[in-house]
Amino acid sequence: MNVLPAHWPSDHPPVNFGKVGVLLVNLGTPDGTDYKSMRRYLEEFLTDKRVIEWSRWFWYPILYGIVLNRRPQKVGKAYEEIWNKDLDESYLRTYTRSQAEKLAVALKDLPNVHVDWAMRYGQPAIQAKMNEMQKAGCERILVYPLYPQYAAATTATVNDEAFKALLKMRWQPALRTVPQYADDPVYIEALANSINQHLATLDWEPELVITSYHGIPKSYFMKGDPYHCQCYKTTRLLREHLGWEKEKLMVTFQSRFGPEEWLQPYTDKTVEKLAQEGVKRIAIMNPGFVSDCLETLEEIAGEAGEDFLHNGGEKFTHIPCLNDSDDGMRVIENVVRRELQGWA
Repeated sequence: MNVLPAHWPSDHPPVNFGKVGVLLVNLGTPDGTDYKSMRRYLEEFLTDKRVIEWSRWFWYPILYGIVLNRRPQKVGKAYEEIWNKDLDESYLRTYTRSQAEKLAVALKDLPNVHVDWAMRYGQPAIQAKMNEMQKAGCERILVYPLYPQYAAATTATVNDEAFKALLKMRWQPALRTVPQYADDPVYIEALANSINQHLATLDWEPELVITSYHGIPKSYFMKGDPYHCQCYKTTRLLREHLGWEKEKLMVTFQSRFGPEEWLQPYTDKTVEKLAQEGVKRIAIMNPGFVSDCLETLEEIAGEAGEDFLHNGGEKFTHIPCLNDSDDGMRVIENVVRRELQGWA
């Protein structure tokens, strides 16, 4: 609202107030697949101390001397393979925008709630969106890092950036952040539904299904990051919900980067080994990703599938992320309504 109360002086500056903001935040996306766009995106991502915890004295010469000179071309080509050509953007941007739009419709019974979306790396930026929300009258903002399992390199860095935005605000809104929901029953049911619905479209049955999560360096886990345990908990609860045997659903970790040991077992190595050991039919899903993106569409649906078939496998399928499906939106709405209690 923008109503001037009767007791305010006539020269009082216009003020919007009385609203509650919900900001959905995903990892990020480059603006394009060209070298400059990719370098700009990768520089912001790889200079985050939450993502790369190495000493700056050690890491920056490698980053600026090697990585940012070579990796933009490689990653740009990978993005080109899964780019949303119709909208000229990454699918992560497409799905995140759609999730925000659909959530706004789902929350229409809460007229004081304003929904928007941002990216931790790239555009639209968290700080810009929080400024817009504050000016629009949001006195309270719920920041929703779109990660079911908590990791310092994902959830925490979103929260860091949101609280950093407050440093530049004269009139700060109250801030809440969404905690992990790795074991939320609505989320587990949605994952189970996605498996059943996808497998029903096949004329074959996988011998096993792999739940592939984005990896983190093992050293992060040893320092106390709970991510590893929450990933295994999600898969265990999913297996129990489906009523499957332990051998039918397994956990792996993907997307490792650099020389460190990361959480194991590695997805790529596991896929190759299974095929070489005689497993002929597998499916892979990505429970830790709210939306399909480079790591799911190119790395798993593309590369992992090719590796499995090349090493002797016969049938491979990738189960899409929940994205903006009815089940996916039910999860997001459930989390938001729960975390807005007392506010809206």
